[in-house]
Amino acid sequence: MTNDSRNLRKDDNQTARLRVQQISTFFGQAQALENVSLSVHEGECVAILGSNGAGKSTLIRTITGLLAPKEGEILFEGKQITSKRPHEVVAMGIATVLEGRDLFGILTVKDNLTLGVYPLPREEKKRMLKERIEMVFSLFPILKQRLKQKAGMLSGGEQRMLAVGRALMANPRLLVLDEPSLGLSPLLTTELMRLLKFVCNEWRISILLVEQNARAALKVADYVYLLERGRVVFEGACEDVVSNPAIHKAYLGG
Repeated sequence: MTNDSRNLRKDDNQTARLRVQQISTFFGQAQALENVSLSVHEGECVAILGSNGAGKSTLIRTITGLLAPKEGEILFEGKQITSKRPHEVVAMGIATVLEGRDLFGILTVKDNLTLGVYPLPREEKKRMLKERIEMVFSLFPILKQRLKQKAGMLSGGEQRMLAVGRALMANPRLLVLDEPSLGLSPLLTTELMRLLKFVCNEWRISILLVEQNARAALKVADYVYLLERGRVVFEGACEDVVSNPAIHKAYLGG
């Protein structure tokens, strides 16, 4: 089960919204990612699967500017973002929900959502605020009921909804999520994945989904990359993953 990570999809140069090309990331002398390549197209959900320590979170942090790769390049809609800082990456149209949710617990739900439009150009903030917040409420009606409640007082599931909602407030064209199902019940995980698929299909927002819950991810993903020890060892459509006996046994329980 190996793959040299050259990216099997032939139309990437013309159509990929995000292209990661042969990136290698280090922590000091320790290499965390080795020659990783991947792509995400418009309106597509791409899943990154792998066990703990495989390099999934490092990959997300490299793409979003929190870490700098030593080698390779990252392009978003044909523009180089390899050396961009996190706030610049957000301004270009990439919103991220990290594993810890990263909410402002002492602020209300409304305040957290309002902060989501901060990366937008000044002239767009006021115009987009009402439109985006109504879109978020259409996805997560419970947030409208909790509007004046402090984010730190929400349940785990509600906090996850708020984190995703705040990311969507920035009007992204790519939504990057790091372990969104972590700590959620199976029922809430299923509902969150359904909503992410809706965002992808109906709003045409591309999604890069990092997940340890392979079963949940495969229900919504169009394409999958499997990371092991910082390298892409397999890539393919979901049906290829499910039909591969070795992967099925290792990640889906046989």
